[in-house]
Order: sequence, then C-alpha cells, then structure tokens
Amino acid sequence: MSVSNSELSPAVRTEKWARIALWVGLALLVLAPFLGLYPIFMMKALCYAIFACAFNLLLGYTGLLSFGHAAYLGLAAYTTGWLVRSAGWSSELGVLAGTLMAALCGLVIGLIAIRRQGIYFAMVTLAMAQMVYFVFLQAPFTGGEDGLQGVPRGMLLGFLPLDNDMTLYFLVLAIFVAVFLGIIRIVHSPYGQVLKAIRENEPRAISLGYDVDRYKLLAFVLSTAIAGLAGSLKTMVLGFVTLNDAHWSLSGEVVLMTLLGGMGTFAGPVIGAFTIIGLQNFLADQVGAWINVIIGVTFVICVVAFRRGFVGELKAWLLRKSKT
Repeated sequence: MSVSNSELSPAVRTEKWARIALWVGLALLVLAPFLGLYPIFMMKALCYAIFACAFNLLLGYTGLLSFGHAAYLGLAAYTTGWLVRSAGWSSELGVLAGTLMAALCGLVIGLIAIRRQGIYFAMVTLAMAQMVYFVFLQAPFTGGEDGLQGVPRGMLLGFLPLDNDMTLYFLVLAIFVAVFLGIIRIVHSPYGQVLKAIRENEPRAISLGYDVDRYKLLAFVLSTAIAGLAGSLKTMVLGFVTLNDAHWSLSGEVVLMTLLGGMGTFAGPVIGAFTIIGLQNFLADQVGAWINVIIGVTFVICVVAFRRGFVGELKAWLLRKSKT
C-alpha cells in the first residue's frame, strides 16, 4: 500500500528532498566538465570539499573546534609531493603515504590536545599547527618559501595515465563520493551517535560509561586523515605544494566553509567549499586583495541572516513548510 507525500512526517519528507538534492548534486558534478566548467577548478574545489567535510566531522558532529587543521592538509601535501617527485613513488602510494602521515600527526597532536576542552583545545591545535608550519618553512626538503614544484601526476596502478585532466577529475570525484558516503556511514553508526551525545552533553556521556577521550581522539584522527587525503589529492591535481597549504589562514578558511554551508550537515561543507573557492577563483583577478573583504562580508551576512548556514536554513525552512 503506497503512502502519499502528504501523509509522511515532516522529517521523512525533508529527508526525501535531501536525497533528491544529493542525487541532483552528484549528476551536476558528473556533468560539470561537459558543461564548460574548468576541470582543474572543479578538482581543486572537490579537494577543499573533502577538507571541509573532514573538519565538519570534528566540529559539526563531535563539537571540537580545531584552529590548526591546515597542518594536516599541508603535511600530507608535502609528503606526497616529495615522495612522488624526489623518491620516485607511484601516485597511489604517495597519496596513501600522505594520508597516513596526516593521521599519525593527528594521533600525536590529538593525544596532547584532547586533554583540554573548548578554547584551550583550539589554542593547543593552533600552537601545534604553527610548529608544523615552521618545520615546513625551515626544512630543506620542502623548498622553503618556494615550495615543491613540478610534482608529476604519474600513472594510476601503473597503466592509467593521470596527465589527462578528465581522467584525474573522475578519479578525484570518485574519491570525494567515497569520502562523503563514508562520513555519512560514520555519523549514522553507533559510534557516530556517541559522538553526537558527546557534542550535546559530554558529562552525561561520561555518566553513561563512555570513554569520552577515546571517542574524541578517534574522531580527531579520522578527521586529520581525511584532511590529509584532501592535501595529497590537491598536490596531484595542481602539481605543486606551497607554504599556504599549511598556513593558519587556511585553517580559518575551512572554518568559514563549514559555517557558511551549514555545520552539522552533510552537504553544507561541500557547498561552503565551492562557494569560497569559486569566489577566490572568479573574483580574484577582478578585485585583487579585496576578495578577502568580500568573503568577510559574505561571512558576516551569513552569520546575521543564515545562522545555520545555507543548508541548515534550507532544512529548517523545509521542516517548517512541511508542518503547515
């Protein structure tokens, strides 16, 4: 017996529209190169979307604010760039090594930072990230202020050439979809429900017998690993790594991406990442340094008028409309 749309609960109807929107978004991403969008721009935006999704897993679903997430993207980017360019590693092994290095660094820093809460946690992550940044600045193998240039894309599994932008685009898109679905699975799992409980009321989660620090540490390591994956992919796409990939300003940008799109939503960080990268790419040549002012004004407007972010406000509007 079929159930009409009007008989569904508001939450179910909103979930139905969300699934339709996700399928439409996926279709647009698949068709984007054929619609005239520059593949390099799309790949760069997808890498930052993965980065934002990683940060959202930590902030949106665990309630931990990190001001140093760029360190893990930069560490993985430098690791992948050096191994592929100087050590002769294959592309897939370079990306894997970069992701693992970011996860390992996240584990070390997480063991230190996870003992603190609130602003103290954020400050510890920022301080540790600045230490990592100055290592990149001084270490001889990073190229210093010049960065690593000329990183080859190589061959995937030894037979699929990645020099073709379309081939690499669909590889990056496939990885993005896998990460996106993986985060959805994590959040909906029993582990994800515990993370939400910690975010909402940590003392109550402790009283229920959960080892809160262990859950938060695992979330931190998962987030840093995914951020590292984004950095490694970005290196393969652009063919270079610079100090900007580990600078504290990038850590601020990923906070902006997450809040702009909608913290604690799945599609929000993706939309936020595409919005910020789109503004930076299409307006930078026209307004120069004023692009930072435009992004700042956009953020202020979002905070004042769309406190839940684009996706969060849309979701709230659909729920209100479904109840009327």
